[in-house]
Amino acid sequence: MDTAPTTGVSPEKKAAKIRNNIPETAGTKIMFKDNVGAIIIGGHFQGLGLIRSLSEMGIPTILIDHAPCIARHSRYINHFYRCPDVADPVSFISYLKNLSSRHSLEGWVLFPTDDETVAVLSQNHKELNGVFRLTTPSWDIIQNVHLKKNTYQLAETLHIPIPKTFYPDSIEDLRNIKCKYPVIIKPSVMRPFFKKTGSKVFKADNESKLLERYKQACNIINTEDILIQEIIPDACDNLYSFCPMFKDRKIFARIIAKRCRQHPHDFGHASTYVKTVALPELELLSHKFLAAINYYGLCEVEFVYDHREKQYKLLEINPRIWGWHTLAKKAGVNLPYMVFQDTLGIEIRKEHYEVGMKWLRMVTDIPTCLTGIIQGRLKWRDWYDSLTGQKEFAVFSLKDPAPALAEIFMLPYLWVQRGF
Repeated sequence: MDTAPTTGVSPEKKAAKIRNNIPETAGTKIMFKDNVGAIIIGGHFQGLGLIRSLSEMGIPTILIDHAPCIARHSRYINHFYRCPDVADPVSFISYLKNLSSRHSLEGWVLFPTDDETVAVLSQNHKELNGVFRLTTPSWDIIQNVHLKKNTYQLAETLHIPIPKTFYPDSIEDLRNIKCKYPVIIKPSVMRPFFKKTGSKVFKADNESKLLERYKQACNIINTEDILIQEIIPDACDNLYSFCPMFKDRKIFARIIAKRCRQHPHDFGHASTYVKTVALPELELLSHKFLAAINYYGLCEVEFVYDHREKQYKLLEINPRIWGWHTLAKKAGVNLPYMVFQDTLGIEIRKEHYEVGMKWLRMVTDIPTCLTGIIQGRLKWRDWYDSLTGQKEFAVFSLKDPAPALAEIFMLPYLWVQRGF
């Protein structure tokens, strides 16, 4: 299923009312000012997509990463530099400023590709804003989406549906929760939890398991960062995203997509197959939240469709470029280029996008599909159909083949370090 039945006033008409009246600008190349380029922080496939999307518009790119990465092998980057781990924010921020000074990069545009970097850039926004052009808002905005607890509580205030969520402060609070099993124990900030457990969540099928897993989680992260959340039935088959260029409480461009496959199947680390769809309901819900916090830039607003209540429910918001963002370019909307131009004071609006465009990351989608076929969750015909039509590959490109070769050689490392 790609869409859900709706009633009442047309969502298309409602969504149109919340957009601005800036004339649409074609996605042709616009000369950038003062030889300004982009600094991509992180060279996984998200960063590779940024490099390709910007370079094809004539924008010089510099890649920095603290670890081995596939994007450094792209023919499109101008330079690669090894930087400190963002886990040491003092050293990282100092490195950025020194990089700018050494190579005359004042005014270049920073693009983070992971949540930790977003948090550090936003928390040092004032210090960096005089050196670089930032695509990341300040912490007073980012904290509403970086901390899932804040996201869910604000969503409830705004009457945006979410999966039923509890915020226990202690074991005693946990015993008083009235929930239907199974549930998940979910961290407010995923990355530190994932680094220690190799999992995004803990699942509990009954009260005793919930108590056991809760105690385990308390030994990993702070108690106030632990959430208990219901599991939406068939959630992995009903995942959607709204991805805009957002500014001044207005949507300048967007795509909407169904995340058709992910790995692992139940609580995925990342999508493996995604396609664009038309779901104006998601635009209405997303706009309400993003406007409330006065968000700026690119983001991915994730939803799950709950068949029981016939509602789309907010899962989380990624305040950065996301894994499959090059699907937007395939659908006619070069979102990274749009935000780059906006930091230079050039506004671009793109009203439409192509529905039915596909994105695949073959190195993870192939094993995901084979496992699904063996387990009876996927039919051969459905896999074949997903490989047909207009599609964008996450890494493979005939024009830029080296990163795909590097990814193959780096598979063991990527599996251990990232879980893909």
